[in-house]
Amino acid sequence: MKSMNYSIIRCICALTIGVLLVVWPEAAILYLVITIGVLFLVPGLISVFGYLVHGRQRRDMFPIIGLGSLLFGLWLMIMPEFFVESLMYVLGAVLVLAGINQIVNLSAARNWTIVPFIFFVIPVLVLIAGLVVLFNPFEAATVPFIILGVSGIVYAIADLVNIIRFRTKKGSNVIEIEEVVPIEEIKK
Repeated sequence: MKSMNYSIIRCICALTIGVLLVVWPEAAILYLVITIGVLFLVPGLISVFGYLVHGRQRRDMFPIIGLGSLLFGLWLMIMPEFFVESLMYVLGAVLVLAGINQIVNLSAARNWTIVPFIFFVIPVLVLIAGLVVLFNPFEAATVPFIILGVSGIVYAIADLVNIIRFRTKKGSNVIEIEEVVPIEEIKK
C-alpha cells in the first residue's frame, strides 16, 4: 500500500511540474538561471568566509576564485534575463554561421560533383533556426522547457493510468517494480 501512495505522489509531482513548465516556461528559465547562480554563490561564500575566519591566521592567500564565484553567482541571481538572452544570441549566431558554412561547402562541392538539392535543405533550416533565435531569443529559449513540461504531463498520466489499471490485479501474479520480493517467495 505504501508503494502505491508514493507512486501517486510521484505522478502528482510530475504532473504539477509539467503543467507549470508548459504554462510558465519563461519563469522556468529564469529560475533555472537563478538556481545556477545559487550554485556559484554558495561555494564562493564558503570560500570567502572560510578565509575570513581561519585563513588570515594561517596566512593563506585570499580566495580570488571563491570571490569570483560569489560575484558571478550574485550576477546570475540579480540579472537572469541578461544571461538567457546572451546565451541565446550566441546560440543563434552559431546556428547562422553553421548554416552558412554548410551552404558554402555544398556550393563548393558542386564544382567537382553533383550535389542534389535535398542536401541544401538541412543547412537552410539550420540558418533559418539561427535567425529565429537571433530575432526571438527569449521565446526560443522556452521551447525546451515546454517540451520537458509536455513530457512530464504525458509521463504522469501514463503512470497514473498504469497504477489504477494494475491496482486491481495486485492480488494476481503482477509484481510492482518498487516492491522487493524475497527470492524464496518467487521460487514457490
